[in-house]
Amino acid sequence: MAIMTNGYLQGSLPRELKTLIVSLAANWGDVMDDWSHLQVIPLKGAMTNEVYQISWPTTEEGSRRVLLRVYGEGVDVFFNRDEEIRTFECVSEHGHGPRLLGRFPQGRVEEFIHARTLSASDLRDPEISRLVAAKLRDFHNLDMPGARKPMLWDRIRNWLKEAKHLCSAEDAAEFRLAELEEEVGELENALPSDEGQQIGFCHNDLQYGNIMMDEETKAITLIDYEYASYNPTAYDIANHFCEMAADYHTDTPHILDYAKYPGLEERRDFVQSYLTCQGTEPTESEVEKLVEAVEKYKVPNHLFWGLWGLISSYVNNIEFNYTEYAGQRFQQYWLTRRWLLA
Repeated sequence: MAIMTNGYLQGSLPRELKTLIVSLAANWGDVMDDWSHLQVIPLKGAMTNEVYQISWPTTEEGSRRVLLRVYGEGVDVFFNRDEEIRTFECVSEHGHGPRLLGRFPQGRVEEFIHARTLSASDLRDPEISRLVAAKLRDFHNLDMPGARKPMLWDRIRNWLKEAKHLCSAEDAAEFRLAELEEEVGELENALPSDEGQQIGFCHNDLQYGNIMMDEETKAITLIDYEYASYNPTAYDIANHFCEMAADYHTDTPHILDYAKYPGLEERRDFVQSYLTCQGTEPTESEVEKLVEAVEKYKVPNHLFWGLWGLISSYVNNIEFNYTEYAGQRFQQYWLTRRWLLA
C-alpha cells in the first residue's frame, strides 16, 4: 500500500475508512480483495485538512479514484463541521463542486474531480482569471439555507476571543490582541454592509488550491467550503486578490509576496468580468464602485487570516509555519487599516 510516511495515515488505513471504501467499491461493482493495490497519495497545499488521492484498479487498464479529506486537529474552532457538511451537500445539489461519497469519524470521502487544480501563476492568466470571476459570480448567487446575514464580523470577534484564550502572553503582546477588539468595531463602522454592498454566498477562502479547471471545457469548479457563508461579495473578491500574494507549493509556503498583489488594471478586469458574466454590461461607475469596495474589504481580510494563522499555530499540526504567516497578515492589516480609517 502506497501510504505517506508521516501524518494521519502512517502505517495503515483506519478501520472505519476501510469499511467505507469497501462499501463504495461494492456499489460501483469493484472487487476490493487486495489492499496491496490501493494507492494513497498525499496532495500538497492544504492547510486546514490533510488531503489524499485514493485509487484502486477496476480492470487491467482502468482505475477508480476518490478524494480523501482527513480533518485537521483542532480546526473545529474555526467552523461547525456539521454545518460545513450541510453546505457541502447543498452546494453539490446546486451543481457546484464534488459529491459527498461518505463520512467517517476523522474525515470524509469525496468525488474526485477530473480537472487540474490551479497554480499560483494561473491566477495571473487573464483568460483564466475571467473564467474564475464568472464562476465566482455564479457562486455568490447560490440560494443557500439560512439568513442572508454577513458572518464576517461575528467570526472575527469569535476568533479574536479564541486567540486571546489560546495565546501565550508573549504572542498576545506581539500580535497586539488587546487592541483588536476596538479595531473590529471601527472596521465594521467603516464598512457598513448595507450601503450598496451586495450580500451573497461567499467562498471566503479563494486561494488557487481551491479552484479547479477542466482543460478541455475550461469549466471552473470551486472546492472546499469550510469557511463559506453569506458575506459582502466585495470581501470575497478581496480575499481572492490577497491570495495572489501566496504560493503554497514552494519550500517556504508560508511566505507571502505582496508585490504580487494585482494592480489596478488587473483588478478592474476581474471586476468587469464578474459584473458582465450574466449578460448585462456594467457601467463605468458600477465597476469603479466595486473595485473601491474590494480594496476596502482587503483590510478585514488580513485581520481574518491573521487570526486564523495565530490560532492554527496552537491547534494544527500540519507542517506549515502558521506563526510567520500570521505575522505577515497582521503586518498588512496594520498598514492597510491606516489608509481605510484615515
